[in-house]
Amino acid sequence: MTERTVEDARKTSKGLLALLVCGLACVGIGIAAGLLGQAAGGVFVRWAGIGLLTVYVLRRPSLMNWTFLAMAAGVELGLDAPHFAAQARLPGDLFLRLIRMIVAPLLFATITTGIAGHNELKSVGRVAIKALIYFEVVTTLGMIIGTVAMNLSGAGWGVTVPAVAENAAPAAQAIQGWQQIVLNIFPENIAQAVAQNQILEVAIFSILFGAALAVLPEPKRAPLVTILQSLADVMFRLTRFIMYLAPLAAGAAIAFTVGRTGLSTLLPLARLVATYYGALAVFCGAVLLPILLIYRVPIGRFIEFVGEPAAIGFATTSSEAALPLAMDKMEEFGAPRWIVSFVIPTGYSFNMTGSSVYLSMAAVFVAQAAGIHLSVGREVAMLAILMLASKGIAGVPRAVLVVLLATASAVDLPTAPILLILGVDTLMDMGRTMMNVVGNCMASVVIARTEEAR
Repeated sequence: MTERTVEDARKTSKGLLALLVCGLACVGIGIAAGLLGQAAGGVFVRWAGIGLLTVYVLRRPSLMNWTFLAMAAGVELGLDAPHFAAQARLPGDLFLRLIRMIVAPLLFATITTGIAGHNELKSVGRVAIKALIYFEVVTTLGMIIGTVAMNLSGAGWGVTVPAVAENAAPAAQAIQGWQQIVLNIFPENIAQAVAQNQILEVAIFSILFGAALAVLPEPKRAPLVTILQSLADVMFRLTRFIMYLAPLAAGAAIAFTVGRTGLSTLLPLARLVATYYGALAVFCGAVLLPILLIYRVPIGRFIEFVGEPAAIGFATTSSEAALPLAMDKMEEFGAPRWIVSFVIPTGYSFNMTGSSVYLSMAAVFVAQAAGIHLSVGREVAMLAILMLASKGIAGVPRAVLVVLLATASAVDLPTAPILLILGVDTLMDMGRTMMNVVGNCMASVVIARTEEAR
């Protein structure tokens, strides 16, 4: 490549970057103008931004870029045609249903073949211990950052709690003890676990099945391993087919959210949302980035591979929607399939990094909104309860709400302010889910690096 060619490529790259920045700025300014009452001007600026983003995506086509373009278009649809957008659930629901269709066979095939097909039986216990220690350390740091962020922000002080909210608050569920949490990890009926999308239970069954298969003589083991390997390959190929629907699903999900709630409803709690995303930024810089550097993970390359599953998680607010693509990308990144297929599903119960930051922050917000000053000792006790309660929430609808309600009851906090959080929960859920996806992908890569060093 000549110097002139390199220089032209650099100029093109800078031009496209400027196009991207201008497009995002226009969309953001247009949204702000709409919120400030400049409806006509806001629409024009937003559409100009979407036009710039479209040119950028056409020049740099990728699943992630198309997904973000669809999200920007979804915001515009939700603002301009809220009644139509509020009915636009079909693409997102169809996408999630197709993902759930392939999760169980994908996990079963990849975990089983990883253990039985590559003689990794002796390594499973070691990797499990490493993963659990990693999960606990990272999520604890996330909870500490969330607590400190809310104490510094004080976003809950002065917030008006509706008088009827206390009666409307859902009943808190009791926090599960450690014995019940351990018991719930193991399925009593694998068909029921598959039907209910209990990811961790399916993973545990697959590990046990793979271990049993691994100790069989080679002539008896080989035929089934070959079939399961083919099944895994088919599931990954099917994942790539389904991902063509991801941009449309992402755009429809965003349009539905904006059309149903409206952006103006977010203004009273904008400080809470800003605090959460600020805490996530600190978490990335103070926790995740040093870990990547310590284990010598190429940061730019990792961001490139994790970008698409993270974008899908952000748009759909479903970690499960990003699971198959996350596994595929991390294997493509270089992590062994058996580690990826064990660590990522397990992390969906034990390594909810985005949720850990959210839970501690939300609990302090509840106290502040109720006018309660928490002592350091009480905050430490609250974090201890959250550490236990957050580990047993796999497969529970609105699991974070369940944990938050249970924790509030355990430390004598009112539940009424939780309903205020629900008003902006979807917006924070986007960042929460994205961080969960990134955290689990990163965990699989870090654990793989520790195994390479042996």
